[in-house]
Amino acid sequence: MASREINHIDGPEAFAARFGVSRETVDRLVTYEAMLRRWQKTINLVAASTLPDIWHRHFADSAQLWAYRTPEAKRWLDLGSGAGFPGLVLAIMAAEAGGTHHTLVESDNRKAAFLREAAREVGVAVDILCMRIENPETRDRVAASHCVTARALAPLPRLIALSAPYFSPATTGMFLKGREAEAEVAEAEESFAFSAELKPSLTDAHGRVVLLKALTAKAQQP
Repeated sequence: MASREINHIDGPEAFAARFGVSRETVDRLVTYEAMLRRWQKTINLVAASTLPDIWHRHFADSAQLWAYRTPEAKRWLDLGSGAGFPGLVLAIMAAEAGGTHHTLVESDNRKAAFLREAAREVGVAVDILCMRIENPETRDRVAASHCVTARALAPLPRLIALSAPYFSPATTGMFLKGREAEAEVAEAEESFAFSAELKPSLTDAHGRVVLLKALTAKAQQP
């Protein structure tokens, strides 16, 4: 995969220019950044090496998924949310227009606590479920969504298996993947039928955004 030139997003002004968001959205992200830095001192929310580059590595990386939403995308589900990437960033992006519902699933109690406090501080309404994605109780709580998102959660075949219960014919999966995206798609096709598009990442010269639709499990051979 050939590398591409990437425009570095080094702070609030560059983020606003790249994504065309309001001052209110940028202010929410500034608040989010400050809180993440505070909590990082006691909880390992993100890799320490990425802290100097939060706006590019985390905020912009997450925000790029917003461009791939469909007009009818109202219900959003983020799996394995961790410190809120991409789910909480997308909820902040959506808050300008309103009319969307966002659910973040994170099984780690401390990270879920961070997400609740961060959502409160930035002033966006999200549901935080401290539950395991694959548990029946989680499936009972979460309806099929228009957009299912995840980043750095699992290889694509496993990620699709985790996501499948939350898909409907109207669902788009938006998954941030690295340089092995094409190989992961090929492997996933052994167990699932779907249509997939691979879009170049805005933040990683070797990364891809996998857009996945029409997901169904293939019949297992006897």
